[in-house]
Amino acid sequence: MPTKPGPGWELANVSGVKQLPEQGKGSTMGNSDMERKASYEDVSGESGGVVSTISSSRSPLQPPDADDGEPFTTYFDSKIPIPEDETHSCFSFRKLWAFTGPGFLMSIAYLDPGNIESDLQSGAVAGFKLLWVLMLATIIGLLLQRLAARLGVVTGLHLAEVCNRQYHKFPRIILWLMVELAIIGSDMQEVIGSAIAINLLSVGKIPLWGGVLITIADTFVFLFLDKYGLRKLEAFFGLLITIMALTFGYEYITVKPNQTKLLQGLFIPYCKDCGTPQLEQAVGIVGAVIMPHNMYLHSALVKSRQVNRADKREVREANKYFFIESCIALFVSFIINIFVVTVFAQAFFQKTNADVNMVCANSSIPHSALFPNNNETLEVDIYKGGVVLGCYFGPAALYIWAIGILAAGQSSTMTGTYSGQFVMEGFLNLRWSRFARVLLTRSIAVTPTLFVAIFQDVEHLTGMNDFLNVLMSLQLPFALIPVLTFTSLPSIMHDFA
Repeated sequence: MPTKPGPGWELANVSGVKQLPEQGKGSTMGNSDMERKASYEDVSGESGGVVSTISSSRSPLQPPDADDGEPFTTYFDSKIPIPEDETHSCFSFRKLWAFTGPGFLMSIAYLDPGNIESDLQSGAVAGFKLLWVLMLATIIGLLLQRLAARLGVVTGLHLAEVCNRQYHKFPRIILWLMVELAIIGSDMQEVIGSAIAINLLSVGKIPLWGGVLITIADTFVFLFLDKYGLRKLEAFFGLLITIMALTFGYEYITVKPNQTKLLQGLFIPYCKDCGTPQLEQAVGIVGAVIMPHNMYLHSALVKSRQVNRADKREVREANKYFFIESCIALFVSFIINIFVVTVFAQAFFQKTNADVNMVCANSSIPHSALFPNNNETLEVDIYKGGVVLGCYFGPAALYIWAIGILAAGQSSTMTGTYSGQFVMEGFLNLRWSRFARVLLTRSIAVTPTLFVAIFQDVEHLTGMNDFLNVLMSLQLPFALIPVLTFTSLPSIMHDFA
């Protein structure tokens, strides 16, 4: 449990203590460090009491000295200013546009290759029957993301930083290791998903390990796009989400799923004639959709907007617009997930290997030998799913599918890298250069992925993805408990608890 704050402690940003100059346009994250210190230190005044941090038993974390060289940058070098709109007091599209970005970056975790694989497998194994599980998981995910965003907006600190200040050393290290494990598991799915897409697009000429190396390299390149401005990076992520919507939407239009069954699957929470395989898929959906490290990510991303936390009206407004943006972003991701589930539910539910083998033998798709000529139920993953689509609906369906998977893998690998940075910085209080931090977090996450790619065949990765989705479900409490605890503590959230 969190250590109890000392009696004189107040959260400066909410209680009205004079703000530092970081609210001006183009403020740096170096100033943000001073803001962080101000947030967790009392200022001696009328109350007379001074308590250094939330945990009265721990010493404050000192910001780096001015002569240390490079200022410590946790996120981006500048913050996005929020325009004033006096004409629209209740709702302003200009303000919503200014706040738009963090929610869409967060929503990419709902569209990573692990999610796509979970979607296609649930469609192939259970048909339309588990769509309601997907919808419920997305709604629960939205509520948890809202809490994470509120924590970041109200305190000016992301979840890992609050954990660092609230928990003692042993639980803090355990928490960090569990979240790091979740990031590694997620990263394996994302990087291998990109590698599979590259393998499909190259007609098998680029092996899995080659695709992993390409993904790692271009992730480093894309990550430094933020040097050209935060909005440009957010626009790039928006482009990748658009590519996913168009590619998976194309598959949806091509296959033409039964709309009546789709609506029944969404709104009737029942799974007729379901057994162990369907139950495993339901658990996998929850693990794939609600990712533990995504709460750490979202609580950090919201810090990219200029919000005067001394002004409760501004804090309340930021919470409102971030929630609206998250609703829109997760609705888009939900529709894309529905595209994938319903395509495989319509086309491949209750199909056998022999059915697919016969169709693939008469097609020009090069990987048709994947499916043995027997009466066992068809098992699909991201790789086989693309091949099956190609066999039934032509080569265009295969390559468009691979482009969608590549966009999903590339975007989620980048946001996964940010998650790793925020978690490691927050829990361990790292003050290294930006490149050193990216290199460390990437190496920890990617090394096991590279071993899997070298020693595992591209055709036999389904079991690993199923295992990783269940692992995500098991890691969920390690993000859930801190989020629920901190956002319900008046000592941290004040009027926003």
